[in-house]
Amino acid sequence: MSNYVLQMKGISKSYGSNKVLKGVDLEILPGEIHCLIGENGAGKSTLMNILFGMEVIHSTGGFDGQVSIDGKPVVIDSPQAALAAHVGMVHQEFMLIPAFSIAENIKLNREQTTPTGLDKIFGSRLKAIDYNNMHSDSRKALDTLGLDIDEYTRVSGLPVGHMQFVEIAREIDKTGLKILVFDEPTAVLAESEANNLLGAMKNLAKQGIAILFITHRLDEVKEIGDNITVLRDGELVAKRSVAETSVEEMAELMVGRSVELPDRTHRKTPSSEICLDLKDFSVAMPGETVRDINLSIKKGEILGIGGLAGQGKIGIANGIMGLYPASGTAVMEGKELPLNNTLEILQNHIAFVSEDRRGVGLLLDDSIELNIAFTALRMKKKFLKKLLFFSQKDTKQITKHAKKLITDLDIRCTGPHQHTGRLSGGNQQKVCIARALTQDPNLLFVSEPTRGIDIGAKKLVLDLLVELNQKLGMTVVITSSELAELCSISDRVAIITEGKLAGILPPDAPSAKFGLLMSGLTEEGAVLS
Repeated sequence: MSNYVLQMKGISKSYGSNKVLKGVDLEILPGEIHCLIGENGAGKSTLMNILFGMEVIHSTGGFDGQVSIDGKPVVIDSPQAALAAHVGMVHQEFMLIPAFSIAENIKLNREQTTPTGLDKIFGSRLKAIDYNNMHSDSRKALDTLGLDIDEYTRVSGLPVGHMQFVEIAREIDKTGLKILVFDEPTAVLAESEANNLLGAMKNLAKQGIAILFITHRLDEVKEIGDNITVLRDGELVAKRSVAETSVEEMAELMVGRSVELPDRTHRKTPSSEICLDLKDFSVAMPGETVRDINLSIKKGEILGIGGLAGQGKIGIANGIMGLYPASGTAVMEGKELPLNNTLEILQNHIAFVSEDRRGVGLLLDDSIELNIAFTALRMKKKFLKKLLFFSQKDTKQITKHAKKLITDLDIRCTGPHQHTGRLSGGNQQKVCIARALTQDPNLLFVSEPTRGIDIGAKKLVLDLLVELNQKLGMTVVITSSELAELCSISDRVAIITEGKLAGILPPDAPSAKFGLLMSGLTEEGAVLS
């Protein structure tokens, strides 16, 4: 009998004529942290959807190959069957009920009950929910992850980083797990949060749980991985011991070529003219509150906004776009913007790529081409052909425009008519960027633009932002949890701590200075530039 807790042999899967997996093998031992890496569209999530019995697999013809757990073939044709086989999965996209509390989401379908007396007469349906035990168990799971948030808190309105931890806490709370899949769990987390999670994963592995870790952050693979499996275009291209490979080799195996993140080169000097001036600007975004920030964004610059999770960096763009209540003043090129009015903001040549692509950025049940054109069609009356007494949507022009951006941004899809909900997470993010660019903005806010995007696509997106800035003179404000990413393309980097502007540094400033600002250890009121 095999010692492997999981074996997947000869796994193949097609969607129509599109073959997304081609005879892939995967093996993992108890207590092993096995990393599954590859570009977006390589087939990683499809392979894990097969393991977890997701409906998208079985409603589209199933798959070929064999899955075995503890050496015995198993049929996993639903998530319930996966749970019965002691397989847990933290999905890349959230599966939470916003109106429920954190504890209720963690215990969903596993609610604990207590007798009421009436249950002896009328049956178990009249047992009461044991909220005390549910909250106690939830608190333990949250503490394991180092998440200091009340388990009574409602999920609705939480930052995406906190939602990710709730998803993970739900799996940790389950008993009897043999295999736990993490699909891009750190993609929405700041560095400190990611470190807490990686520590929790190590502890789970020490308990004998096999960890399957899908990630694009290759430094995390080196930090905690035991072995890696590399997929490219649906094929198995390599298996390696993590100790015997390097980040550079992993990147080349993933994309089939040498890849580096963009380096800063000589670029145009931003104008001294102010594009957007924020005065006493505050935003009431749950978990990302902004408090009386004064910040001037120069015309033609790339301004990076960084900081730890929950400190307010995400709130700035969301507040300007009117997605959360904002106060203070925002003046763009001498004109005061109407706060808390998203339509007016969009009409002022400002575009936004949200960190929450599924909740804010996309129409998941509509085509790629409609997603790309939608805001420009509604707000700027683009893609319309005028007839005698009315205008009509120019579908040919929309398709032509979508095809160009699909090529330019390397969106992996079957074509412009494919639904965005069928795309991988990284490709969905690229559709969001395409949608923003279609609005022809003068000022572009981009929040976590490379979240869930592989290393090859990350370089493409960052290079694109630089190109927009340099060739078109577009002012770009990029918010990111990855400091190295900000420093690689920004002219200045603003650090937000406890909702306030801790300071502004040049991108080549020593790492220690960034660390001090993130920790709030700076002279009160000092702004470095």
